[in-house]
Amino acid sequence: MKVIGFNGSARKKGNTAGSLSTVFAELEKAGIDTELVHVGKEKVRGCIACYGCVKNQDEACTLKDDPVNEWIQKMKAADGILLGSPVYFSGVAGTMKSFLDRAFFVSSVNGGLFRHKVGAAVSAVRRSGGVPTVDTLNHYINYSEMIMPSSNYWNVVHGMNPGEMAQDGEGKQIMEILGRNMAWIMKVIEAGKEQLPAPEALPKTMTNFIR
Repeated sequence: MKVIGFNGSARKKGNTAGSLSTVFAELEKAGIDTELVHVGKEKVRGCIACYGCVKNQDEACTLKDDPVNEWIQKMKAADGILLGSPVYFSGVAGTMKSFLDRAFFVSSVNGGLFRHKVGAAVSAVRRSGGVPTVDTLNHYINYSEMIMPSSNYWNVVHGMNPGEMAQDGEGKQIMEILGRNMAWIMKVIEAGKEQLPAPEALPKTMTNFIR
């Protein structure tokens, strides 16, 4: 099994990367492969609402000049997805959100590419805003019929300068427990597939409030 993680920070070795690596360490102890993708410094455009992915049904965004389509396929192939972002004005970093908007829209209009994968979100923060950032990331996971493991507190670590998250003892433990629970849920799902098949996917019902 494999988990693909996405670092939404511009810092490749900052506290967001540190929190993701802490989760990864527990997954790797359980024999699960991991891969980290650095999103934060890439030039990623936001969704332009062209609906080309709806029309084409090719599991791809029509914008081809960045790595988003490559990342979508990595997510499709993985058993678990881990999303990490620093806090920018109490929210998800812009490049990360642009990527997620496009990737999860492509998934949703192509039969649910991430359905029933195990997904979790983490955030690194200097002082406050970590919980709303994790909450925003969790919306993508919940919308996609993914399965979310938990920890013993909110999935937030604290630190300003790179590496300071290691001094946040509680935050570090939160990431470790998240990794253990994520590995356990992935193994439970894998072990139970033959005995209990997943429920059939239903076509999306869309209701507009303005008629």
